[in-house]
Amino acid sequence: MTEEEIAAERLLIEASKKDVRKFSALYDRYFEGIFEFIYRRTDDEALSDDLCSQTFFKALENLKRYEFRGLPFSAWLYRIATNEVNKHFNKTNRNRVFSLEEERVKELMDAEDEGFTQAQLDLLKKTLSELPTATVEILELRFFEQRSFSEIAYILNIGESGAKMRLYRAVEKLRSHFNISWRE
Repeated sequence: MTEEEIAAERLLIEASKKDVRKFSALYDRYFEGIFEFIYRRTDDEALSDDLCSQTFFKALENLKRYEFRGLPFSAWLYRIATNEVNKHFNKTNRNRVFSLEEERVKELMDAEDEGFTQAQLDLLKKTLSELPTATVEILELRFFEQRSFSEIAYILNIGESGAKMRLYRAVEKLRSHFNISWRE
């Protein structure tokens, strides 16, 4: 987001604190992204609906306590969504999932390259499914959600240098598990 967009969003947040009906503009702006983020972690549409609703309910409920920290409002929503998903999996003792949309992976891996094959895509999906949740989480936030390191740090409640280190380690784990060069 540009500085102007963040400033306009900040005004909308302040207006929403005074009149909750104005929160609908924030909801409309971020619903789809938050839903997709949750869906990739659950691979269950009904559960994603529930967790997304819970995320926005908690955001609305705690809006008066929201403090601007130089990051887009979406970072706060992603943090709430992450906590809701983690709370769900901890409470139900179910295994976490990570669902990949083929088009997003092809975008990420620059699929116009003719050497990119379905076998490579399948291997990437399998590799990601075998990595620890924290590793996939950092890869997802950086590459699929295109979040800055400061946003990732805020969402995961870690320092910015910690976010960079986790990403570096996650990429190294992915490389060690995924032994095919994309540009052979």
